[in-house]
Amino acid sequence: MPDRLFSPRFFVMCGFTFTVFLSAFQLLPAAPFRIHDLGGSTFQSGLFLGFLTYASAFSAPLTGAISDRIGRRRTLIVASGVILLCAIAYALTTSYRLMLALVVVHGVFWSGLLSASAAYMTSLLPERRRAEGIAYWGLSSVAAIAVAPPIAFWLMQHGGWRWVCVSCGSLNVLMGAIAWTLDDDHSSISQPTNLPTSLIEWRVLVLSLTLFLYSFGYGAITSFSALYADAIGVSPKSLYLTVLAVVILLTRPFSGGLADRIGYRRVFMPCLVLIATGLGVLATGSTRGSLVASAIVFGVGFGTAYPVFVAYVMRDVTAARRGAAFGAILAAFDTGIGTGSTSVGWLIERYGFSTAFGTAAVLSAIALPYFVVVDRRLR
Repeated sequence: MPDRLFSPRFFVMCGFTFTVFLSAFQLLPAAPFRIHDLGGSTFQSGLFLGFLTYASAFSAPLTGAISDRIGRRRTLIVASGVILLCAIAYALTTSYRLMLALVVVHGVFWSGLLSASAAYMTSLLPERRRAEGIAYWGLSSVAAIAVAPPIAFWLMQHGGWRWVCVSCGSLNVLMGAIAWTLDDDHSSISQPTNLPTSLIEWRVLVLSLTLFLYSFGYGAITSFSALYADAIGVSPKSLYLTVLAVVILLTRPFSGGLADRIGYRRVFMPCLVLIATGLGVLATGSTRGSLVASAIVFGVGFGTAYPVFVAYVMRDVTAARRGAAFGAILAAFDTGIGTGSTSVGWLIERYGFSTAFGTAAVLSAIALPYFVVVDRRLR
């Protein structure tokens, strides 16, 4: 069936992605607290996610293109192994400076993991249902994000940081095992003579700067929503991330199929408005209710925007270049997350949470006019 969406390989990749994000999102919210315990400042706590995402962003165009050449299955196996070694090192080190050095290595292989897995999954999806397929696949990462932070904080409370690292390392072993069982992706081209001369998909990269503008806010939320909840007396500390994940889980199954039917631009542009609005609510409120309201509004927009954007840009990308295209998308997206994480940490220290989240709201508001102007020029 040419339009069949679900297959055994589809569900295996969903399991792989769930494992990847279950590991990562135990580490990311817990790492700032570990850095604090080791003597680091709030700004230095934000550098953990910032360094991870910058390393991922700057290496993604290259690692994505390498996955096209050497094969996506092989890339997933190697990346899983290296990230396992990083988890072991995080558990053993007692220096936050060494943690920040290790996370740079982690970020490089994280970009290869994400680019290769996204390209592999896209090869499984029928073109007419691509946004819907990416949306369903994305639920596996969202489900992991919903449960990972509470698990991490429970492990921190009852066993300490090293048990968080043990959990992440065990999941990395499982990641590698799942990748080992995958079939080779024959849509990737391994012959050098068949590869384009340019490693970077420039058109995709320029348009993807839209993602940079709104992912700045996501970086801020990932690193500091738990600290913000703690500062205003809201419990549990992981409330924002949990509500965000639940909202995305509830809306994505419908939004992807809707975009396939009515057009990607018609769905994507309202999502950018919702993202900016959600961040604005977070900046202006300081209660449990405003925290939940922000997570709901932001979640509807943010959860829908990425799969719809990917489906839109992938219409003009050949199968052999999907790794490079996802690398370009990841470069813009992760640069935004990294900039949000590092900059917001600095802003919080000097001006407070409201100014920091307000800055994220303003940047995300620029995303819509940027997308409209650049997309028109590129077309």
